[in-house]
Amino acid sequence: MRSRSGPLRATLPVTDADVVRAAAALGPDVVHTPTLHSRTLSAITGASIWLKFENLQYTASFKDRGALYRLLQLTAEERRCGVVAVSAGNHAQGVAHHATRIGVPATIVMPRSTPNVKVANTEALGARVVLHGDDLAEAHAEAEALAAREGLVWVAPYDDVHVIAGQGTVGLELFADAPDLDVVVVPVGGGGLLAGIAVVAAARAPHVELVGVQTELYPSMANTLRGGGELPGGASIAEGIAVHHSGRITAEIIGALVDDVVTVPEATIEQAVNLLLEIEKTVAEGAGAAGLAAVLAEPERFKDRNVGLIITGGNIDPRMLASVIMRGLVRSGRLSRLSVGVTDAPGTLSQVTAIVGDRRGNIVEVLHQRLFSDLSVKSTVLELAVETRDRDHADRIVEALEDAGYPVRRGEPG
Repeated sequence: MRSRSGPLRATLPVTDADVVRAAAALGPDVVHTPTLHSRTLSAITGASIWLKFENLQYTASFKDRGALYRLLQLTAEERRCGVVAVSAGNHAQGVAHHATRIGVPATIVMPRSTPNVKVANTEALGARVVLHGDDLAEAHAEAEALAAREGLVWVAPYDDVHVIAGQGTVGLELFADAPDLDVVVVPVGGGGLLAGIAVVAAARAPHVELVGVQTELYPSMANTLRGGGELPGGASIAEGIAVHHSGRITAEIIGALVDDVVTVPEATIEQAVNLLLEIEKTVAEGAGAAGLAAVLAEPERFKDRNVGLIITGGNIDPRMLASVIMRGLVRSGRLSRLSVGVTDAPGTLSQVTAIVGDRRGNIVEVLHQRLFSDLSVKSTVLELAVETRDRDHADRIVEALEDAGYPVRRGEPG
C-alpha cells in the first residue's frame, strides 16, 4: 500500500512543494492550531498521545484550510460569478466563511434533512443555502444544475488538488510541533486530510507510520484500497467521515503513501468523544474523535509509541453530545437503572431510598411501575436512575438492596 520513495512520489498529483505554497497563501487567515501532549490519555491508552486541536479553527474544523486555498485560486471573473458547494457540515461552513470574507458569493446546497442549526450557521456565515433532495447525492445533482445555470464554480470537499494541498498544511504544523512522532492516525471520509498529510510525511517524516481511520459503517476508502467490500451505511455519530465514495485523487495518494486504513465501531467513537470532553475539556465531533477511537480499539498496536492524533472538528449537535455524555455515564457504571421489586405499601419508597442514600448513591430519577410488571398486584416496581462513582460502587448498592430483601434487576447499557 505504501511506497514513499522513487519515481512514484514525483508522479503524484500533489507534492510537498504544493503544500508549502498553500501554507504561504493561507498565512494568518487560518489558525496554527496547538499540538499538545496528553498525560492522562497516554496513561489510559499506553501510548504517548499528542493531540492537534483543529477544532480550534474559526469554523471549528480543519476544512477552513482546503476551502480557503481553493477559493484563492479563483480568477477575477470566477470571483464575480461565485461558487457552489455541497455539504451538510464542515465544508459548508468553511466555504461560506472564507468566501464571504474575501468577497465571493457562495451557494451551499444541503439535503432537506440537514439539521436546522447547521443551516442557520451556514447562512450566518454569509452563504445562500439551497435545501434540495433527501441525501447528498440528490443535493449534488442540484448543485451541478445550479453551477451550469448560473455559471458558478464548483468547490469540491476533498477530491481537488488545491483542497488537498490546503489540508496538508495540518501536517506541516504537526511535524514541526511534534517532531518525534512514530505514528499519525487521521480520520478519513473522502480522504483530503489524510492525503495532504501523507504528502508532507513522505517528504519530511518518512519514518512515521500513517494510519487512516473510518467508522465501520462507512469504510469507503478502505474498500477502495482493498478492491471492494461491504458498506453497511446507516446513522453514524461520525457524520463528517460518513462518506459513501472515496475520492479518486485522494485514493491515489493514500494508496501510494499510507500504511493502513482501519475501521472502528460506533461505540468506541462515542467513548473517544467522552474522553476528550472529560480529560482534555475539548468538544470533538464524532469524526474528530475517530483517531483516538482507533487507539482505544487496538491499544497493543500503539503501545509505547509517540502517536499524533488530529481532532479534526468540534461541530457536534448539542443534543447528540448530551446523549453521548449520558450514554457514557451508563457504560462506565456511573449511572445505573435499577428495577427494584417492593411491596406497594406506605413507607417502602423511603426505605429503599434510605439504603441507596446511606451508601452515597444519588437518585436522579424515580418511577413507580404498577401496570407493566409480572409481580403480585400488591407489589410494584421502583425504577431508579442512580448516580454512582463507578461500577463497583453501583454493585455495592445493588448488594445492599438485595440483602434487605428487595429483588433488583439492573438495566444494562446498549
